[in-house]
Amino acid sequence: MKKILLLSDTHGYIGDEILKHVYNCDEVWHAGDIGDLKVTDTLKSLKPLRAVYGNIDNAKARLEFPLNQNFLIEGLSVWITHIGGYPNRYSKEVIKKIEVDSPDLFISGHSHILKVMKDKKLNLLHMNPGAIGIHGFHKVRTMLRFEISKGNINNLDVIEFKR
Repeated sequence: MKKILLLSDTHGYIGDEILKHVYNCDEVWHAGDIGDLKVTDTLKSLKPLRAVYGNIDNAKARLEFPLNQNFLIEGLSVWITHIGGYPNRYSKEVIKKIEVDSPDLFISGHSHILKVMKDKKLNLLHMNPGAIGIHGFHKVRTMLRFEISKGNINNLDVIEFKR
């Protein structure tokens, strides 16, 4: 079993209220718009990190992190990207790939809107953790915490903070 903390759109912010949740997980996943590599450096110093770059990220972030992360963990296939869309509204690049090889879990960021929804057509679960940073139009800062075991996602929690 792995305990995952999923965040996105930090936009350069990593505060103690986020870090206290990092200590209670096995891995941290970041779905892009890191904003400042001090965020990922801090996360990597505490836990294993899987991250992708987002549209605001600079050349240094793009050298360190890929556009997409595809991996298998605890029997679950995962794809993380920053701008990917969501069921019935995937980006053109994403839909071409996931129609051929659909992951069990598709994660994107970018919208600053928390979404967890089943894509029945492609038989996958889509997650967008919303935005945990302090910059942007979102009124509530959000991230997700869940467990993966034997190909299943369990104990999904939404963590919210006021702006």
